[in-house]
Amino acid sequence: MATKVSIPEFEATAIDAIPQIANTARGAFRTHKTKKLQWRQMQLRKLYWALDDYQPQILAALKQDLHRSDFESLLTEVEWLKKDCLFMLEHLEKYAKDEKLRSPDVPFTYSFMNFRIRKEPLGTVLIIGPYNFPVQLLLAPMIGAIAAGCTAVLKPSELTPACAMVVKDLVEKRLDNTAISVVNGGIPETNALMNEKWDKIFFTGSAAVGTIITKKAAETLTPVVLELGGKNPAFITKNANLPLAAKRLLWGKTLNSGQVCMSQNYVLIDKDLVPTFIECLKQAYKDMFPNGAKASPDLARIVNQRHFQRVKKMLDDTKGKIVMGGAVDESENYIEPTAVLVDSVHDSMMEEESFGPIFSIYPVNSLDEALNVANLVHRTPLSLFSFGSKAENQRVLNEMTSGGATLNDAYFHGSINTVPFGGVGDSGWGAYHGKASFDCFTHFRTISETPLWAEKLIAVRYIPYDLSKLKLLNRFTSKKPNFDRNGKVVKGFGYWASLVCGLGGKSAKGDDE
Repeated sequence: MATKVSIPEFEATAIDAIPQIANTARGAFRTHKTKKLQWRQMQLRKLYWALDDYQPQILAALKQDLHRSDFESLLTEVEWLKKDCLFMLEHLEKYAKDEKLRSPDVPFTYSFMNFRIRKEPLGTVLIIGPYNFPVQLLLAPMIGAIAAGCTAVLKPSELTPACAMVVKDLVEKRLDNTAISVVNGGIPETNALMNEKWDKIFFTGSAAVGTIITKKAAETLTPVVLELGGKNPAFITKNANLPLAAKRLLWGKTLNSGQVCMSQNYVLIDKDLVPTFIECLKQAYKDMFPNGAKASPDLARIVNQRHFQRVKKMLDDTKGKIVMGGAVDESENYIEPTAVLVDSVHDSMMEEESFGPIFSIYPVNSLDEALNVANLVHRTPLSLFSFGSKAENQRVLNEMTSGGATLNDAYFHGSINTVPFGGVGDSGWGAYHGKASFDCFTHFRTISETPLWAEKLIAVRYIPYDLSKLKLLNRFTSKKPNFDRNGKVVKGFGYWASLVCGLGGKSAKGDDE
């Protein structure tokens, strides 16, 4: 029998305490202790075991806030973060090490100057998390900040209060509180945090709030990472495996009840495939929910009534036809996984990001039309998905921009903690995960070191200038172009000589084989 876990009531941080919290974090960075690899490694090790020890509280909090199943919570939050800690610990020394710069980056003439890139922490950072994955999307950036040697203040989402309190307890009891702290609260507390000066702000959430944060950050020239969302398209052509496409896309809309910024908002599908695709969706639904979605212990709920009403309004306002699902229950913030067949880009299902378990199906006559529609609806979505031939999938990648893309599946490009993830344009700026998390909070500082004995080698730079010496220097440091004024490549003796030598090598290899 499981032990009942007690989670304290949500309590906002006193607004007048926030300046001191920020000042403490800045002061800790000025001690330079966080620049030591030993400190970073110790914090990551402590975080790993804190996640392990706090697993019951985290699972209970996610159940309380989102009606999330333990399976999903372990897969997408606890185990994800533990793997992230171990990955960063394994590679941290390599990431933090100075990088020597050699040819071709540094011309041979200047090789004696010991050019290198030094990895330095940016300073004190603010990390603002969302409600949909309230633990992972707050602590994963923190792992990058710790690894880079930064101090950090975390702001969990107030929409998941149980998770916010568990994270605060975990951080305060297990990590260095002079360097890492948590501020809980809503808009007033966030505003107070934004009044402080940070060396970087990392925000995950809506574009509307991201715009406000970016405007405020611009007042102090503070760099911002934005992980937003977007009306993500899925393309399905006649060369797709329809049962697999339906199953995989439906999974993308059932994980966390579709509260995933990467999931599809709409499906652009060849009109001749629509009836079969709908039947495949219905079969996939039956396989996942043999007793119905509402009775499933595995389906989460919408986070609160306000967001429930927002998603429900999209269904209420649509002029399309519901072809799968459609049931709602306000008492539980429950919305059934739902597909709606629409015929206009101005339908409510197409104009808004659903961020829930609903999506639209939009029939098209060709891939040309599908690409035109997708670029009209949202030119830079966070994700896109394509189910078709290799050539068709490649065309989708070539003709549409997105933060990331998955071919023949739902958002797998963002499901691995070791590969870069981020948006582009309206769907966000910057990337993290794996090495990108370290890079995100790091200043890459170029260093050169001129030896005292090299004075004669660099004397050409001093006044009075001597053009003859400059010409001599350019003979050693400049290259001649291999193209004419029209941009056409000039194939001189060197080109033909290398070609002949190359052919000779291939011929010899062929004789040996």
